[in-house]
Amino acid sequence: MNAVTAPLALSNDLLTGTEWNPSQVRELFRLASEIKARPDRYRKALAGKVLALIFEKPSLRTRVTFEVGVTTLGGSAIFLDHTLTHLGERESVRDIAKNLERWVQGIIARVFAQESLEEFAGNANIPVINALSDRYHPCQAFADFFTLAERFGELRGLKLAYIGDGNNMCHSLLTTGARVGAHVRVATPAGYEPDAAIVAEAKRVARETQGKIEILRSPEEAVAGVQGVYTDVWASMGQEEETAKRAADFEGYQVNEALFSQAAPDALFLHCLPAHRGLEVSEAVIDSPRSIIYDQAENRLHVQKAILHTLLT
Repeated sequence: MNAVTAPLALSNDLLTGTEWNPSQVRELFRLASEIKARPDRYRKALAGKVLALIFEKPSLRTRVTFEVGVTTLGGSAIFLDHTLTHLGERESVRDIAKNLERWVQGIIARVFAQESLEEFAGNANIPVINALSDRYHPCQAFADFFTLAERFGELRGLKLAYIGDGNNMCHSLLTTGARVGAHVRVATPAGYEPDAAIVAEAKRVARETQGKIEILRSPEEAVAGVQGVYTDVWASMGQEEETAKRAADFEGYQVNEALFSQAAPDALFLHCLPAHRGLEVSEAVIDSPRSIIYDQAENRLHVQKAILHTLLT
């Protein structure tokens, strides 16, 4: 291994983020911090390795940060565009996986269905990384809590409110927040709650880490006194036909100045981007000095480099 410090052994894949226990998440953050501070020490970590990027959805941050990350670690990336022909239409996921494992050393996939990732992992004897699915967005959540750790230091006991849809982003904030011992409050309208099984798993881990998971209805109750206020789009990619209905259902869930003022005096605003300004968040909040959306975006690069290093070296 050509690392300065070897990470803990863990699952060969990152499909949900729940594969990694609290100590492994802490080690990931330590490695990400080291890579961010001393990138030149890791510029040959993936020398000779090729990664396949399979994207069913459009992307700015995910594609650029993974391609830059692979390249600056000394490897190379091949982009496979599946935004027009979705996985399984021209060729089965199983056959794609079986072919790719003969040519490349890892698969990074941004897909509509979590089942596609699981099928890749079940058929390819190389690491598979979830770059977003309908169930989880682990790379983003790891980067989010890494960013909060840079600002606040200790994550154990840190209070984070998530306001909006109980979607993939919400799921990953719950599972990662539980692993770092944070207190995560989720506020959603009726019918938009996060998956009950994912909530139960997060609560189980939170009991071990002294974290806390709360699923609430009131945005005001969720935001009261927290250090971080997070939101995401109300209609994700693939849900465009629900935009008008969701806008009505999420009335009162916008993160605006009035809601944000109820957080702690040093509270920060987070968003995974892209954002719909004027819908889930007001212009005044997202563009305020307390918004750390671009720090989150930058840290996608460093955290994903740590993930790549962990799984491929």
